[in-house]
Formats: sequence, structure tokens, C-alpha cells
Amino acid sequence: MTASPKNQRLLLVAAAIVALIGATLLAMWGLSGKAAYFRTPQDIAAGRADIGQPLRLGGMVKAGSVQKQPDGVSIRFVVTDGPADVPVLFRGIVPDLFKERGGVVAEGRLQKGGVFVADNILAKHDERYMPPQMGNLQAEQKTRETVQK
Repeated sequence: MTASPKNQRLLLVAAAIVALIGATLLAMWGLSGKAAYFRTPQDIAAGRADIGQPLRLGGMVKAGSVQKQPDGVSIRFVVTDGPADVPVLFRGIVPDLFKERGGVVAEGRLQKGGVFVADNILAKHDERYMPPQMGNLQAEQKTRETVQK
């Protein structure tokens, strides 16, 4: 028994839709435990972050808040966005760019009591950053332009 061309196309479209739905469900299942929303300290203070859910907390490291813990590998600091502060606990090696008054994104989970326990720290540099190799090139080009005038 052979299906008509119309039925074959309909069957092909139905199979494609089922495959697309299956791929979407697999992607959602794969990301369910790994997706992390970006939140600011104000979002957390307003209660827009659930306890225990993976989050990315972004803001500035508050001046004078970085405290190395006695175990030697943990630090405590405060992430602020101005109106709100969130205390952060991190165990590990912080990036070289991590500093007070510097931008930071902490990946982790909010615990009861409002402490954010970070698994990973991403330090941000300001937009004026130039790699050392590029810093001299820009100055040399300005010098050449000045000499040519």
C-alpha cells in the first residue's frame, strides 16, 4: 500500500514537528539546572531572587568590604549597586582584575539570611582597558600624527 504524495508530505511535516518539539524539550531539560538569571543587589533586596536558585549577581565590589578568611582560600565581600548591598562568600582563587570598587559578576546561589555563596567570580575591567601590547601602539600613532602636522 502506497500513500498518496499529499499524505507523504503531511507525514513528513508531522515528523518534522515531532522532531522539533523533541529537540526543544531536550534543550529545556539540559538547561534546567544550569540556566542562571542575572540579578542586581536591588533585585535581591526587592525579593526577585529565589533562595537556592542559580544566579548571576552583578555590581561593584564595595570599598573596604573584602575580607580574607582564616582558611586562606575564602573571602567575603559586598556587592553593591548603590542603593542595595549583598554580602558574598567565595571559596577559591579570585581573578587578577578583582578589586574593591571594581565591577564583578558572581555566579552562585542565594542562601537563607541573604548571603550569596559564589561558585565563580568574573571580574570586569572598565571600558578604557587596553592590552599592554596595544597601549603603546596608540601612543605611538598619536605621536606620529603630531610629528606629521
